[in-house]
Amino acid sequence: MEKTNTDWYAMSDQGILTLIGQFIQESRLQQNKTQQQVADSAGINRSTVGQIEKGNGGTLLSLLQILRVLGQLPILRTFEVEQKVSPLALAKLDQQKRQRARNNNNDIPNTKVNW
Repeated sequence: MEKTNTDWYAMSDQGILTLIGQFIQESRLQQNKTQQQVADSAGINRSTVGQIEKGNGGTLLSLLQILRVLGQLPILRTFEVEQKVSPLALAKLDQQKRQRARNNNNDIPNTKVNW
């Protein structure tokens, strides 16, 4: 499927479902798999695969199972949340780093030497 500049906000929900279905179908056909083979591997009904490919819904779980079978889970990278540290917080963390080792007298055992 070739990439285009899709205006996702201008698309209806049904239009987005249709686009997802086309992606699933194209991925399946490129791998030369039947709907039944994908369904069996995903543990779902063949009709569910057909419904998703037509853009007629399905569950998020079914979609994930199909993507896993087709090896397309990496498209979900978009949903990864990056932990960003602000420059101010980074500077504060840098100030809290230990700069030196200290000689702590409590670490020396109190042993009496009998001469």
